[in-house]
Amino acid sequence: MSEQAIAIKAKKVDEVVEKFNNATSAIVVDYRGLTVEQVTDLRKQLRDAGVQMNVIKNKVLVRAAEKAGYEGLNELFAGPTAVAFSDEDPIAPAKVLKKFADSVDALEIKGGYIEDKIMSIDEINTYATLPSREDLLSMLANVLQAPVRNVAYAVKAIADKGDEGDAA
Repeated sequence: MSEQAIAIKAKKVDEVVEKFNNATSAIVVDYRGLTVEQVTDLRKQLRDAGVQMNVIKNKVLVRAAEKAGYEGLNELFAGPTAVAFSDEDPIAPAKVLKKFADSVDALEIKGGYIEDKIMSIDEINTYATLPSREDLLSMLANVLQAPVRNVAYAVKAIADKGDEGDAA
């Protein structure tokens, strides 16, 4: 192999290492059996969630994962492999991929990592069922507002009762 070819491959490995290092999560999938339309639809759903999916050669993935400190993923890099990277929401790839895999049997989630922890398929599926960050914040706001709301209702009820007493 020429030095130029080696340099090109090394550059590709470094690019994937950078993706691993910048991502808050990366989910590895086997996309064998998906139609072009299904892959296009999946990529659109992932893109809408701020996730980038790349089909990368397994040898490049093995070398990049080792360089990035994710050697535990190496067993996942067999057969047709795509990796969904998220730089922002660590749960987004798991949510989109699980939802898609539930409706399309051909997509198989192999594993991955979320916030630097290598996860099994079961763990990824568990994370995928969690509410989004925005939903959790909304739930927290409702819980925090409930006591204030209850006091306001009580004060209003007392005021209304007082008004009824004045009218009689």
